Amino acid sequence: MPGGRLTQQDRQRIAAGLADGLSYAEIARRLDRTTSTISREVARNGGPGDYRPQRAHQATVQRARRGIPAPAREASAPSGTTEEEIIELAVRSGLPRMTARVHVDLLLSEDGRRTAAELTRRLNVSPASVSVAVNFLVEHGYVRRERDPQRRRDIYVVDDDAWYNSIVISSQQTLESAQAAMAAAERLGPESPVGQRLAKGGTFLERVVLDMRESADRWRGLLS
Repeated sequence: MPGGRLTQQDRQRIAAGLADGLSYAEIARRLDRTTSTISREVARNGGPGDYRPQRAHQATVQRARRGIPAPAREASAPSGTTEEEIIELAVRSGLPRMTARVHVDLLLSEDGRRTAAELTRRLNVSPASVSVAVNFLVEHGYVRRERDPQRRRDIYVVDDDAWYNSIVISSQQTLESAQAAMAAAERLGPESPVGQRLAKGGTFLERVVLDMRESADRWRGLLS
């Protein structure tokens, strides 16, 4: 029942949903629960990166036996809530959920550096999932890859230049789309309805992208 207590099976499904990168709202929908129920459950039991269904269930049983409320972590866990909110914002901006989780974990790390093994362990996901996520982040300039020659492993880094690099790469991709649209307009004929539509759209995107690049170059010093 939506209003009943979570069962051990419910908690296993929550853990599976987190591992798959599902949002709290989607997990709640699948369990026929409220989103707040899922968010409180995860927050009081380690957060999205350290949620363990068996441990969470045992903790709930012990609290029920003692007749005491949940630990204070639930009320004082702004870090977990903030992290989830940032992830949701990244997802809404277009990042795949797993990629957003990896990116946010790097952003919130003390030195902005993690190995693939550390990301796998912290997020409780497969190495393959981390590999796909970091490759996307590197390709789009959000993260850079360093090689540790002594331990023969890659280290993924978020530094100040990442903000600038991500804008440059994104703007280049948009500029290529704009130029393709204008080239298609020429082939179709600038006087045709489709040609006019593509020409206007391509010109608009080109001007916006060039302005964005100029702005990024102008303000890059703020990252130094």
